[in-house]
Amino acid sequence: MSGSFEDLHVPPTLVSFACTTENIDSVISPEFKEAENFVYLLKPEENENGLPDCASIRKNIAKVHKLIHQGIIKAAWTPGMGGAAEALIKMIIGNRIGIDLDYDLNEEELFAYHYGAFVLETTEELSGALLLGRTCSDFVISKQDILIDMLDILDLYEKKLESVYPCNLEKTDRMINTVSYRKPAEFASAVKIAKPKALIPVFPGTNCEYDTAKAFERAGAESEIFVLNNLSPAAVAKSVEVFAEKIKESQMIFIPGGFSGGDEPDGSGKLITAFFRNPEIKEAVTQLLEERDGLMAGICNGFQALIKLGLVPYGKIIDTDETCPTLTYNRIGRHQSKLVRTRIASNKSPWLMNTEVGEIYTVPISHGEGRFIAGTQLLQNLADNGQIITQYVDLSSNPTDKIQYNPNGSDWAVEGLISPDGRVLGKMGHSERIGSGLYRNVPGRFDMQMFESAVRYFK
Repeated sequence: MSGSFEDLHVPPTLVSFACTTENIDSVISPEFKEAENFVYLLKPEENENGLPDCASIRKNIAKVHKLIHQGIIKAAWTPGMGGAAEALIKMIIGNRIGIDLDYDLNEEELFAYHYGAFVLETTEELSGALLLGRTCSDFVISKQDILIDMLDILDLYEKKLESVYPCNLEKTDRMINTVSYRKPAEFASAVKIAKPKALIPVFPGTNCEYDTAKAFERAGAESEIFVLNNLSPAAVAKSVEVFAEKIKESQMIFIPGGFSGGDEPDGSGKLITAFFRNPEIKEAVTQLLEERDGLMAGICNGFQALIKLGLVPYGKIIDTDETCPTLTYNRIGRHQSKLVRTRIASNKSPWLMNTEVGEIYTVPISHGEGRFIAGTQLLQNLADNGQIITQYVDLSSNPTDKIQYNPNGSDWAVEGLISPDGRVLGKMGHSERIGSGLYRNVPGRFDMQMFESAVRYFK
């Protein structure tokens, strides 16, 4: 690896990686887990050159591995150039669990280099290691009469690159309404089928088709991934013809996420939109929704396409204009990728039959254009009709405009919408990215059972 940027020059560099396999239940994360635990620095012995002794490192690694399997070690970090002090700060930030440093701790030990060492949170006392302190419920670092407020440290830490990549946008005065549509509704397709089929189109840049297919199959549906052939105009024409026929054989269409066409030119979802506006495909989609009681959904890039087509919130493919809602660039001006909390505002959809209004779900998002914009009257109409299905919420479960929780700055904190009859759904959060072993150190409820609900609709 080498390169230059302005006055910075990178020397030729070798980066190596090591990996292994492990039972998921024995994998731990670095943030402190609970108060009143012990915190230790486990250091290797040094050789005559002041370097970590390899035999000692192997011995410590075996010890750490054993204690993790026994459930004694709850969190671990390997110190870098910032020493144990840097490790402690980062372990504290995760769950805002502080530390009361040991009375006898030498402060120089905190900032010394300890390569090959571990900072460990344990439930029991540990022999052969240096006690750094005990975890505490307050978000502080304390020692005797010294108290460091970690909110100040966190603010300094996050501001380091604020001038380059601003995160703390100016607060708006917009009021965010909590939407709750609670009118009971039952959903059942007139077409009964034990194993409904979901058609999943793949465009250049789509990257969520496998997760989507897996989610459908886990729910009891059959899935078919259809890859658009765009090598030539003739190939595209053939893809249109074949896809239109496959719609007639399917009960659901699901447009997965990604970056179709590289989100070019000037905006996302345009390639998908152009494809679905083809008369053959438009007719097949209309027949699926209006004559065969079928379902349609799109996530992320798929939601962007559904909005541009008019399928949400209007329920059919239309020529959209300036009065229609849209999804545009995030307020922060760049891509956002994180886990967010969303609240069910309405379950008036076959896709949401297994949810209840008011439930909170944590979902991953990854997009640059997810900011939902609509006129105030249209927003109110959508809310009154139960078409706003999910809103971004803060830690108190309130819809918010704050960028930490509403990552794109959507009006009314809208994360997802449905058509008037609920059979077409679009949302930004990747509800298909669920599975055993994911998000191990993040509390919350992840599975909305969207796909199970859709299969149940056809039973």
